[in-house]
Amino acid sequence: MTGILTGLRNLLFSVEFLQDATCVSGYKRRAIRFLMMNDPTRLLGAGVVLVLIAAPRPASAQIDFSGVWAPIFHEDQVERIPGPDIGDYAGLPINDALRLRADTWDASLLTLPEHQCKPHPSTYGFRGVGTLRILPDFDDATQRLVKINTQIQWMEQKREIWMDGRPHPPDYAPHTWQGFSTGRWEGPVLVVDTTHLKAGWIRRNGLALSDRATMEERFMRHGEVLTHVYMISDPVYLTEPLIKTNGFRLTANGVVDPYPCESVDEVVRASGDVPSHLPGTNHASEEFAQKHHLPLEAVRGGAETALPEFIKRPR
Repeated sequence: MTGILTGLRNLLFSVEFLQDATCVSGYKRRAIRFLMMNDPTRLLGAGVVLVLIAAPRPASAQIDFSGVWAPIFHEDQVERIPGPDIGDYAGLPINDALRLRADTWDASLLTLPEHQCKPHPSTYGFRGVGTLRILPDFDDATQRLVKINTQIQWMEQKREIWMDGRPHPPDYAPHTWQGFSTGRWEGPVLVVDTTHLKAGWIRRNGLALSDRATMEERFMRHGEVLTHVYMISDPVYLTEPLIKTNGFRLTANGVVDPYPCESVDEVVRASGDVPSHLPGTNHASEEFAQKHHLPLEAVRGGAETALPEFIKRPR
């Protein structure tokens, strides 16, 4: 018995030496130290308690999102698949600066070689086409979740969501299409904050985002259905956060195929020619309003156009 107690006392001192890497609080360590010095008959119980407390444990609300998910397109299908009408800005919280920029956009811009193989930024990618793969990375030593990797098949949009508590980089750090993302758990919900984004877009008709945009997301799983909610803030182009939702369904034995892309000269142009509209020359909004018998003011967008009260205003 004496040999067992001596060995256990050495084990406890060894574990206590590693206390900075555990979640054992100070008062618990002091209590165990008192038992080791004054009541060796209780060492066995104290050792069991310490080992259980010190062992690494996963977050209690951590949800497994791993797998291959197919997008559900019943929400905003027309906008997301065939694409939105040029000049349709209705219901979006845009300001005059973004309205003017969108009016200068020409869809032929996408025929330029430098624009042909651009991936969607993370501020739009989950609304686009392509199967979604989610894979977690765990630390080998502790088996704690380090990051969650996502990949969307179209243009191979690969993203890292860091779950280890690291801070976001300084403002001068490089901006990328997917940005820098950190995640945390709020109950069973994965909350993700993203910064350091390249200038992107919120709709595929010229409505852009600046490189000062940030995004907050929430991922929620209900059985085989994944709900994705995102909120984009942009002090340059948006008057209030833009909120959208997307859905995905888990697939059995899902596959994400490669998506190679090679740019070519689709249209012969003079060097330096960039398709665009000069201010005041694009009448797409007027044409869209006439086509659908809508007030031009509504088609031009703004946060107020998303409210049911807007259509009741006297004209």
